Amino acid sequence: MRSPLLVVLLFAPAARGADVPLFDGKTLDGWAFVVKPDKDGKLADPKMTWSAKDGAIRCTGKPNGAMVTAKEYGDYELRVKWRFPAEGKGGNTGVLVHVQDDKYWPTSIECQLLTGRAGDLLLTNPPAAKLTVPKDRQDPKLERRFLRIEPKEQLEKPLGEWNEMVITCKGASIELAVNGTKVNAGTDCSFTKGKIALQSEGAEVYFKDLVLKPLK
Repeated sequence: MRSPLLVVLLFAPAARGADVPLFDGKTLDGWAFVVKPDKDGKLADPKMTWSAKDGAIRCTGKPNGAMVTAKEYGDYELRVKWRFPAEGKGGNTGVLVHVQDDKYWPTSIECQLLTGRAGDLLLTNPPAAKLTVPKDRQDPKLERRFLRIEPKEQLEKPLGEWNEMVITCKGASIELAVNGTKVNAGTDCSFTKGKIALQSEGAEVYFKDLVLKPLK
């Protein structure tokens, strides 16, 4: 007869990997930077765009570009908090998953953090980037955008307060939740792994608590 302990060990679910912090709260170690060149082809110093202070990443929003992990990841749950300054009007940024190249608008799937639209999904550089989402959520004005499932109550917190997005990438599927509410999902992604990036897209924005949990 098996002991109770042995039964527990035999039927317990396999443990997931340990959490992987992508930001140490003090430095931007482990990240690379891509910026859009100016009209003369010159590149700005990314340190003027990205900095770490008081446990958060600050992005000025200018010039456009991205802050990209050095490593590739697949099959994970990523948690990230973001906020726009309280005194502003919000703005645009996003978390890019499955980044495939080093363009300042890299081939990837964008998890949108635009004020009022957090949770939309966008394909960056289709047709290389593909994702299957129900047709009724495809934006009629922009085919590569898939609108979030609109919640019954206010989803995003007031400007100045921290919001949290949870991105689950498992195989070729992607699922998004904002402040604890599932808002979007897609399947049959053309990529199953890649780098992760934060966007600089015209607005000052802050990020913190970037933690990746492997699903395998």
